[in-house]
Amino acid sequence: MTIWAHILREVGFRKLNALFSLLGLTLAVTIVAASQLLAEADERETRRVTRDMGFNLRLIPSKTDLGQFYRDGFSRHAMEATTLDRLATQLTNNVSFNHLVGSLRRDYTINGQDILLAGLSKTFVAPGQGKKPMGFQIKEGTIHIGSEIARSQELKKGDAMHVGVRSFTVANDPIETGTPDDITIFARLDDAQSILGLSGKINEIEAIDCLCLTADEDPLAILRKEIGGILPEVQVVHQRTLADARAKQRQTREKVNAVVLPSVLVAGAVWVALLAVLNVRDRRQEIGILRALGKGGGRIAGLFLGKAVLLGFVAAALGVALGTWVVLEFGPSLFPVTKKAIQASSTLAWQLLVATPVFAAFASFIPAMLAVSHDPAETLRED
Repeated sequence: MTIWAHILREVGFRKLNALFSLLGLTLAVTIVAASQLLAEADERETRRVTRDMGFNLRLIPSKTDLGQFYRDGFSRHAMEATTLDRLATQLTNNVSFNHLVGSLRRDYTINGQDILLAGLSKTFVAPGQGKKPMGFQIKEGTIHIGSEIARSQELKKGDAMHVGVRSFTVANDPIETGTPDDITIFARLDDAQSILGLSGKINEIEAIDCLCLTADEDPLAILRKEIGGILPEVQVVHQRTLADARAKQRQTREKVNAVVLPSVLVAGAVWVALLAVLNVRDRRQEIGILRALGKGGGRIAGLFLGKAVLLGFVAAALGVALGTWVVLEFGPSLFPVTKKAIQASSTLAWQLLVATPVFAAFASFIPAMLAVSHDPAETLRED
């Protein structure tokens, strides 16, 4: 009889032990598969939500008086637009900032109404990340206007609006935000530069910090050192409320994952090992007979380790299927913003199909060695 045939017969004979081992491993794999898929979904959701919270880094000319900046919402000083290009060339996966947008903001009067005019550049992101640019994209010949401007000027989406000597099409449905955006006209950077007579100028670079550190970890010092080494002519303003919210959300998720996965693995290993020990105890007579018939220790160990590998493989297949189903079924309600990105992972499935049998065999190793160490004469004498 081959060793695998022997293993299958033993599984069929001791169904309860095999069933409990299979259930324990399946539960562990289900939790691991689901938690990994949920962690990926949570990472995407966190990135999207915190990205939509807005930029938390503002780089302004070093001459700017911060009192004036905080009062008006923009710097009265300008810098060359090439400053943005210099910073964008340093974007890699190793820098502590991303999503760069250059802007030119000035107060402006249109038809007797005092407003803000903001010109926005395209968004620069680190190469190879494929990230969607933040904010809205302004098409050529169009502008986005705030709700107060729309109300005062009696404008709606699709209407023409004259700004300076040019006519633009209103591209958005103005919605009240309760922020200075309600009195702002957003245009393409080159259009705003032309209207304001400031060709080739910007007065701010907005970005997101990627450190995900809370205020007590002093991310501002790191950011100022890194950005200052590239652009010594700017000063860095860090909006800590937004940055802290983003950092705390990500750190909470990482702490939960650091506790859940090791706990599941330890519990699964203890469960499998305990059942393997009970299996060895129940098979003492069989082991003694096999040893008396001349079967070597390798054969005996192979029976226990082979059973663990077989059950581990079946449990992996069941656990991956069940864990994936749980995430696909309930994930969209947990992560509504990025629900379309939730999908099964073939890479994770293959990893678990390989790792689970190895994990089960490792958990069964000590019981298997106990079986090999049994003295057949002593075992048969006891029975």
